Amino acid sequence: MINASAPQVPLQLSGNGTPRVLRCRVLQSPLAGVSDRIFRALVRRWAPDALLFTEMVNATSLELGFGLQKVEELAEESGPIGVQLFDYRPAAMAEAAKRAEAAGAFLIDINMGCPVKKIAKKGGGSGLIRDPELAARIVDTVAAAVAIPVTVKTRLGWCGSDADPVSWCRQLESAGAQLLTLHGRSREQGFKGRADWGAIAAVKRALTIPLIANGDINTPEDALRCLAQTGADGVMVGRGTMGAPWLVGQLDAALGGRPIPPTPGPAAKLALAAEQLQALVAAKGDHGLLIARKHLSWTCTGFPGAPQLRHALMRAPTPAEALALLQRQL
Repeated sequence: MINASAPQVPLQLSGNGTPRVLRCRVLQSPLAGVSDRIFRALVRRWAPDALLFTEMVNATSLELGFGLQKVEELAEESGPIGVQLFDYRPAAMAEAAKRAEAAGAFLIDINMGCPVKKIAKKGGGSGLIRDPELAARIVDTVAAAVAIPVTVKTRLGWCGSDADPVSWCRQLESAGAQLLTLHGRSREQGFKGRADWGAIAAVKRALTIPLIANGDINTPEDALRCLAQTGADGVMVGRGTMGAPWLVGQLDAALGGRPIPPTPGPAAKLALAAEQLQALVAAKGDHGLLIARKHLSWTCTGFPGAPQLRHALMRAPTPAEALALLQRQL
């Protein structure tokens, strides 16, 4: 059993005039199609102080009037919310950052790690790893445009053979990033293979700004081992929270040396799934059922009859029928 270390000291980010303090060393990763306002509210029950993020926001789309809701709904949040932006145009990124700051963003995060081809091939996300000069210009331009801190989420490199994460992350620090989150895989790997925590440790030793470790952190034990191996200032968890909004709170408790909240049992999972379904339908109408299906399939696991229930839920034609299926199990 790995024990927590000394009590955590909050991370101080000075910003460009508006400082921020991270009281929780566990961050929830932005997840496209997952980390919406309703999901974040569930995460907050277990981790009220954690830094959460909106889904990724395309700066060009925001400029054209799309994706406004992701930014405008920040005022409804009860805890710190970062807005993660992606694009390859510095001016568009700066304007989007200003809009997010005005809406109440806790900080601005620049995505330089998304491996999705349609984003990377246009020069956004992990595509910026192949153009470090442009990447640095984007960080510098955004940092000059807002008073709140600017951070970057990235990967070790484009592919294993040319990866130089120490030089890459030093460039981002020099450009004005005040915190980096480093996923321990290259863009080429996507989410395959094991995250290289050793490479994250090398980057941590080379930086003066805080570094958050990301990749293969799915349990409290994983988080403790990762910090022990990397020396990182915190961890970010992403796919592990799909269907498990309690995970951020469990990791935070582990890092703080507090009792770890138990994983909800079958009845609690079903009640949570029903609540999320109802909230999505209230917000999105019948389309909310389509969004909810993936959450239902992730949450309804680990108890007798779960496979049969998931099968039925995926085929329920209306929100009322899906809700009835859940309630019959309670």
